[in-house]
Amino acid sequence: MSPMSDLFTLPAIDTLPADIRARLDETQSKSGFLPNIFVALAKRPDEFRAFFNYHDVLMEQQNSSLTKAEKELIVVATSALNDCHYCVIAHGAILRIRAKNPLIADQVAINFRKADLTPRERDLLDFAAQIATEPGRVGDEAIRAMQSRGFSEDDIWDVMAVTAFFAMSNRLANTAGVKPNPEFYTLGRQAQEPRG
Repeated sequence: MSPMSDLFTLPAIDTLPADIRARLDETQSKSGFLPNIFVALAKRPDEFRAFFNYHDVLMEQQNSSLTKAEKELIVVATSALNDCHYCVIAHGAILRIRAKNPLIADQVAINFRKADLTPRERDLLDFAAQIATEPGRVGDEAIRAMQSRGFSEDDIWDVMAVTAFFAMSNRLANTAGVKPNPEFYTLGRQAQEPRG
């Protein structure tokens, strides 16, 4: 199975700049496979670097009280609203692992409003969904409502930034026809043996 639409060429990994090959090697070593989105985005090295730099700042650094699992909840819910097959499957796997919950990603991907969520998680996803589907209608009232529920300015900005970043990612993956790796479908569904 081709990792993406046959209408787009993929780079030969051995022709990529050294820093990108190193990132691909590190990712493959950590996960045991090379996610297709990495190969697809590597075709444009400067954009690859910018994309993953922003991704890492948003998703890995802790600038607010949002946990990594909460950020993944946002990705899965909004990617589902954007019909992004790749991001729902790939980030659903990450969500299952980070939340330590084998059921949550499927629930959120189908209909987060029916998922087994805490009130805080529901507030996060209601706000993210509004940003994803009605961005022109999100205003001061929505921000104040989040503040009244205990979310800080940094928390609110994180929800906005994660939702916006993955809206871009969803559109790239969808249009380029990037397919989820088969490995993503089973990750986090059962207790995993630690990787050596």
